[in-house]
Amino acid sequence: MTRYRLDIAYDGTDFSGWARQPERRTVCGVLEEAIGTILRRQVQLTVAGRTDAGVHATGQVAHFDLPDPVVLPDGLVRRLARMLPQDVRVTAIRIAPPEFDARFSALRRHYEYRLTDAPFGANPLRARDTAPWRRPVDLERMQEASDRLLGLHDFAAFCRRREGATTVRELQRFAWRRDADGVFTAEVSADAFCWSMVRSLVGAVAAVGEGRRSADWVAGLLDERERSSAINVAAACGLTLVRVDYPADDELAERNLITREKREVDGRSGGCCGD
Repeated sequence: MTRYRLDIAYDGTDFSGWARQPERRTVCGVLEEAIGTILRRQVQLTVAGRTDAGVHATGQVAHFDLPDPVVLPDGLVRRLARMLPQDVRVTAIRIAPPEFDARFSALRRHYEYRLTDAPFGANPLRARDTAPWRRPVDLERMQEASDRLLGLHDFAAFCRRREGATTVRELQRFAWRRDADGVFTAEVSADAFCWSMVRSLVGAVAAVGEGRRSADWVAGLLDERERSSAINVAAACGLTLVRVDYPADDELAERNLITREKREVDGRSGGCCGD
């Protein structure tokens, strides 16, 4: 089998998320159909992170296997550009080592969340990737709250639970900046994220930025073991997966094993990470 790595970008506005769903337009479904049509064989994509409906990507990664090598992967990129709709693109295809796994080989994933508290809302040219915020927010308060969440924790309060999946994650970066156009952008990085985690983190921290909550309240959420109903999940449109980091080729197999191991915090165990 020959393994192929794909780098992918998409505007998630008109997709029902990444994962295949019957009778719904999904990123995975559109890509698998286009690739399969060109190669005249069925392919199945494994992705670095399954994004929800409305979430975008500029640095998504996936892989698929074929029994025989495909001639000129660069030519496949051009052919896909002609076949795919305008809201999804395969930006690169290359042969990967057999140990490469888009999901389990990942060291960390990087997201950005864009929001604006401008009274007129988002700039029309960025309205599809910038969430309007109804109340003014303070950059310093949001950063203080974000700093309290860094490190290895159980983020159960911020996650939609999946049966058998752990909510233990290492949040490595949660940094805010305010651009010249008045847009607030959060850079959020972790070894992995659970379902709705980034949008919940943003929603909780933005409540501090509004002055409705305190940084202590945000830190206290880490002690909860169930999803918190006090957190308002931020809109999907502001979220973009921008990059996935992988180790050197000779470290891929070891990374796959590490990622599949169960994590434990305070004696609590969960399923494998990597979503």
